[in-house]
Amino acid sequence: MDASQSPLFSVGDFVAITNQVLEQAYPSILIEGEVESFKVNQGKFVFFNLKDSEASVGCFMMAFALRTSIEDGMKVIVRARPKLTQWGKFSLTIESIRPSGEGSLKKSFELLKAKLTKEGLFAPERKRLLPHWPQRVAVISSMESAGYADFMKIANERMGGVEFVVHHTQVQGESAPQQIEQAIVRANEAEQPADVLVLIRGGGSADDLAAFNDEKLVRAIAASRIPTLVGVGHEVDVSLADMVADVRAATPSNAATILLPDRHETIARVQRMAHGLAPRMLQLVDDRQKYVAEQLERARDGMFDALDDASERTATLQQLLAPYNPHNVLARGYAIVRGSPAPGAQISIETAHNIITAKVEKNEQK
Repeated sequence: MDASQSPLFSVGDFVAITNQVLEQAYPSILIEGEVESFKVNQGKFVFFNLKDSEASVGCFMMAFALRTSIEDGMKVIVRARPKLTQWGKFSLTIESIRPSGEGSLKKSFELLKAKLTKEGLFAPERKRLLPHWPQRVAVISSMESAGYADFMKIANERMGGVEFVVHHTQVQGESAPQQIEQAIVRANEAEQPADVLVLIRGGGSADDLAAFNDEKLVRAIAASRIPTLVGVGHEVDVSLADMVADVRAATPSNAATILLPDRHETIARVQRMAHGLAPRMLQLVDDRQKYVAEQLERARDGMFDALDDASERTATLQQLLAPYNPHNVLARGYAIVRGSPAPGAQISIETAHNIITAKVEKNEQK
């Protein structure tokens, strides 16, 4: 093709067409390399180079998409879109980034651990107790995992009457942290919130468990209004999700034993308590009977004392009133005259031994 047949582009058109070609050819690619010249501008924009022994390429991403701690020298895997900038510079627009390899995973873990420790997210005083016997439990896990199966098997064996609300998520891989974070938010916003939120995952490699060292996921656990129980990996595996949880379980199976009391132990304990309470109840009834008998005796004695006092007061009053008794007055020779004193009227005269009927003959003023 000679030059006269070659297409002619403006610079802007060339950049736009190049980006269209790149987008069609590589809509999203994974690249592994070493971080170099890592920096965050204005708390919003992240810039770094991704390099290996043969090449280096500039990278750009938004700070809100950074879910783990990164520094120079770390080996990472990025999901990116290749792009030609308006200034003719080729770069990668990063959608996600995660550490790769044991050394980088450990370094990222330590960096984020130090940052969150300084903020107080792991402080013992912010930990909450789990309810002794929860009635509604939110479970975040992969329903296809062995860890979830072990948890549910032991939980159902230990105690019945518990409602489990399961939020199925991925528990490893690139999408796992965001899925788990969203499940925590949904559990907390439920119309009928759970008594406990349980996050479980069985064992795996450091790379498999890396999702539980995701910063946004760890912060979501810390912000949960529902008390949290996290059982991830084996006993020797300690993630930042374990550290920020209210209670950490060594394994998913251990999480079930922590969460619920054993029905057989509970029955045996109740029986022991019943046997221990029987003698005490009998003693309590006996003590109450004695108390009631004493109170009745005291009340009876009080009544008799009150009657004696009343009798004495009555006798005293009788002595005081005796001189005013009409019969006693009559016995001393007096008489009681009843009737009108008008002349000609009939009157009755009562003495100590007689009642005399008489007629008034005369009535003079004394």
